[in-house]
Amino acid sequence: MSDKPIPHHLITDPEAALAEAMEQAPCFTATTANIVVTVRSFWLEDQSHPEDHHFAWAYHIRIENRSDETVQLLSRAWEIVDGRGQVEHVRGEGVVGEQPVIAAGGEFEYTSGAALETPGGFMRGQYHMVRPADRQQFDIAIPPFSLDCPHQSGIMH
Repeated sequence: MSDKPIPHHLITDPEAALAEAMEQAPCFTATTANIVVTVRSFWLEDQSHPEDHHFAWAYHIRIENRSDETVQLLSRAWEIVDGRGQVEHVRGEGVVGEQPVIAAGGEFEYTSGAALETPGGFMRGQYHMVRPADRQQFDIAIPPFSLDCPHQSGIMH
């Protein structure tokens, strides 16, 4: 823990603190069919318990529809790889309880989380989408992004 005092504006303005943390977080981006997926991952110190082999992160995702047509996110498929190379596949409807419709030029953002038994790993995946106008379905890439514990010696990813 640092002995530096926390700047006053970060204590009184939690949204500014979040914005500042997001700006400093690593950024991972993938573009498929003019839809841009950007991921920023964050170590969650208060939810991690290294002594119990529990390491937690949040990740913030922004999906930007740069196409000329409205799209809808139907489902997600994740591949989560821990520091030992163990792979977990997670599939589900929508994201954070929603199947968002994203208009041409629009965007959708959400924050979720992941936990591993190792101090590092990575995630990647895809969203299954549909164009409501013609019911054409397609997949878009979620870029690989690292999950790194700041307390481990050296960043693995």
